Amino acid sequence: MPKRLSPPAVASLDATDRAILAALADDARLATSELARQIGLSAPATADRVRRLEAQGVIAAFTVELDPRALGYTLQAIVRVKPLPGQLHLVEELLRRIPEFVECDKVTGDDCFICRLYLRTIEHLDDILSKVTERAETSTAIVKSTPVPRRLPPLVEDDGAHR
Repeated sequence: MPKRLSPPAVASLDATDRAILAALADDARLATSELARQIGLSAPATADRVRRLEAQGVIAAFTVELDPRALGYTLQAIVRVKPLPGQLHLVEELLRRIPEFVECDKVTGDDCFICRLYLRTIEHLDDILSKVTERAETSTAIVKSTPVPRRLPPLVEDDGAHR
């Protein structure tokens, strides 16, 4: 099921919450005792805060980050997808079913989707795009490098100026 952009209620974070989030972003496998030591709280107080952050929806998951290259996916592509008339929902479902599409955003503008794929070869890309181009126009760019990798949004105190 796709994630919706409607977030839970905006959580109020203090400096300790932000320190917890930053530490867990660096290493989600930190033991509660080590996390507590790093932020200067007791282990029970730290565990309570982590549970509260989970309950508020601030922490959505503890996950693992894989290196696709170690799995043989040496190419990465960004594909802009513009469904043909009447094909929007079919294209959305098709993108969900193709596992090489590891991320796909529905966007405004000329294209409806911007997607990220991990691939083994250019021929692999061609095979996948042939499935999509029956129902949509595509524009593809091969990723050369990632100067700004996926990261957390800023964990700074919100003064309300950007609302």
